Amino acid sequence: MSSSVYARIRENPKFQELVARRSRYSWALSAIVVLVFYGFVMVVAFNPKLIGQPVAEGSMWTVGIVFGLLMFICFWLMTAMYVHRANGEFDNISQDVVQAAWKESQ
Repeated sequence: MSSSVYARIRENPKFQELVARRSRYSWALSAIVVLVFYGFVMVVAFNPKLIGQPVAEGSMWTVGIVFGLLMFICFWLMTAMYVHRANGEFDNISQDVVQAAWKESQ
C-alpha cells in the first residue's frame, strides 16, 4: 500500500474509533490482570497463612493453589474474550476501513 492509502486509513473516523475501542478494551483487560495478579501477590506478602490454608478439612489443596489455578483460567478466558472480539468486531471495522481507503485511491 502506498503512503497515501495509509494516510487515508489514519484519517478515517472508523479507524480512529477502532483504535479508541481497542485501546479501551485492552487497557480494561490489562487492568484486570494487574489487579488480580498483584492482589494475589499482596495476599501472599501480607497474609501468607490464608494462602496455606487447606480448602477443606483433610484436603491437600490449599487456598493458594486453587486461587492460582483460577487466575490462570481467568487469564485464559480473558484472552479468549479478546480474540473473539478482535476476530469479530475489530476485524470487521478494519476491513471496512481498508476497503474504503482502496476505493478512494482508485
